[in-house]
Amino acid sequence: MSRLTAGAGALVAAALTLLVSGCGIRTTSVPVDAGAAPTRVPCSLTGESSSAAAQGVPLRVHLVCGAQLEVVERGAPLPEERAGRSPLRTAAELLELLVAGPSEEERAAGFTTAVRGPMTVKGARAGDPAGTLRLNRQPEDLAPTALSQIVCTFAESAAGAGEHTVLLGGPGAYAPKRYRCTPELRERPESAPPLGTVPTATVPGPSDSAAPASEAPPAQ
Repeated sequence: MSRLTAGAGALVAAALTLLVSGCGIRTTSVPVDAGAAPTRVPCSLTGESSSAAAQGVPLRVHLVCGAQLEVVERGAPLPEERAGRSPLRTAAELLELLVAGPSEEERAAGFTTAVRGPMTVKGARAGDPAGTLRLNRQPEDLAPTALSQIVCTFAESAAGAGEHTVLLGGPGAYAPKRYRCTPELRERPESAPPLGTVPTATVPGPSDSAAPASEAPPAQ
């Protein structure tokens, strides 16, 4: 019985060989490695920002890609808008862009945002150091990556307090803190932003007019 089984197996193998050969497929015992499918380089964008740069300095926001913070550029303000632009308005527009997150092209390249709305920003209160920005949520209550995005985006813009820092507070009666954007923070945005010394200078009165991210004038 074993001889019959072996003979039948040999006939089946021979028939399969003839069938494959008849289809024009060359058999081989060597495994063929076609290589990995082509993939897009993560965090790589092909868009050009020359037109925006020609109008002026574009708005720059920090998005998350490859577990790090990466800068992307948005449209530059028009000359007449730049003339009347305040740090608070700049902060509101940047916050709106952070909440909106990456474009379709950026999303395809791996960019994301950890900043979630609704988010608003106000100016300094009476007793706050000049240049303070107050969010509608306490900064330390935000997810570390979201806070890192806001800190680095604000600190590297006209909304910053100089030397890669920004003065941030929340809606409560807590004093604002000076947050610093460092290369280490951009590499590890999940860590807490480093703090600096808060100046003691105060503003004469409140300037609490809200600038909600959802209602800020769109960036040009």
